[in-house]
Amino acid sequence: MTEQPRMLVIAPHPDDEMLGVGGTMARFTRAGGHLTILTVAAHMPPLFTDAVHRQTVSEGRKAHALVGAHESIWLDKPAVFLNDIPTSAFNKLILDAINDVKPQVLLIPYYDRHVDHRIIFDAAMVASRPVGSGKGIRIVAAYETLSETHWNAPHLEPNFTPNWVVDITDTLDIKLQAMACYESQVHPFPEPRSLEALRALALFRGSQAGFAFGEAFHIIRMTAAPEKFGGL
Repeated sequence: MTEQPRMLVIAPHPDDEMLGVGGTMARFTRAGGHLTILTVAAHMPPLFTDAVHRQTVSEGRKAHALVGAHESIWLDKPAVFLNDIPTSAFNKLILDAINDVKPQVLLIPYYDRHVDHRIIFDAAMVASRPVGSGKGIRIVAAYETLSETHWNAPHLEPNFTPNWVVDITDTLDIKLQAMACYESQVHPFPEPRSLEALRALALFRGSQAGFAFGEAFHIIRMTAAPEKFGGL
């Protein structure tokens, strides 16, 4: 019997996973893949109230169900305070998740303007090295997050330059429905966290690769064809 392919998506905050990977996750699970979503930081005190925290977790669980997630893990670390956690301890949190899930596909936030994204990217790079549990990871790729990835300082900070586009033509509607579950995070157009902007980005990324709609990634490591993992 063929083993079910496993994907781990690491989200810095609730909704980042839908902004960057919603269509890809839905495509993966529709093809029979096992999906785990790890949400690291939460909208919780000291910057947010307990009520906001409860709301975003509830919204996230609904969104995760729509894309077919088999498991949702919430680390509940305060947003924008990840740098208060010792580096070795934080790296271990990400490594423990990888050891538990044992993914073949690991999707992580791009190293962009948001400090939490950068810390998580660094930890994921350490945890996904091709030793130990990392040997089983065949694809490591970074995704873009509207409202953060494209607000870099040109030529001073890294630009997101995708080299892999996943066709989400058949799952764009699921992505948008899942994002809409985050009622507290979605804003009216022309703000970047709007459904219109999200659809426009998918249209543009798809056109770059000959698809109607796409999601773009920067490949960090790929040792097997994406088609082997949920038809990616």
